[in-house]
Amino acid sequence: MTSRPGTKGVPRQQREHQILDIATTEFGSRGYAYTSLTDIATLAGVSKPLIYTYFGSRDGLHAACVHRAGRILVDAVESAQTVAGAHNKALATLTAIFHALDGHTQNWKLIYDASLPRPSEAHTLARQYQDALNTMGARGVAEALTDNDTHETHDTFDHSLLLALWFSTVSTTINWWGDHPTQTPRQMSERCLRLIDAIRRPTTVEEAPTP
Repeated sequence: MTSRPGTKGVPRQQREHQILDIATTEFGSRGYAYTSLTDIATLAGVSKPLIYTYFGSRDGLHAACVHRAGRILVDAVESAQTVAGAHNKALATLTAIFHALDGHTQNWKLIYDASLPRPSEAHTLARQYQDALNTMGARGVAEALTDNDTHETHDTFDHSLLLALWFSTVSTTINWWGDHPTQTPRQMSERCLRLIDAIRRPTTVEEAPTP
């Protein structure tokens, strides 16, 4: 029988995991600035003093959530960077993100939480994982701009805009997935592939608009 949060006799490691799951959902869906430790304790079925014992403070609990979510995401994206070809690598990266976030889209929102105060330790910590993900994204965008058949020259503004479009697309897709949680990682990957191919499909003479 699965133990519910707050059940007596649950080993500390399992209870910590339960608290982290609930805290991640709360921090991710409501934002750092609007999440109450009291609400987390109530949902977890534990006391606030117990959370202080385990994590030291509200910020300590938030940091534990960020470390876990960030490590999962960074490891997943890193695993996709060995794929050859910019187009294939982009799809592999999306697939890796979908599998890492399966049932836990709040992990992404936790890392990219706009409510984090600046400056603060919470923002600095989240920024470390943002930078790791952004660096890999920037390399992928640079590769995409050079891995084409036209041999066109692209300037820094092209790279900047495409990078912004990439992260905006990924974030929007994850937010959409959060509203449609029945979609599996495979379905999300296949859907993105269809849409990317639809955008990439060249226009035929018959399809060209009449001047």
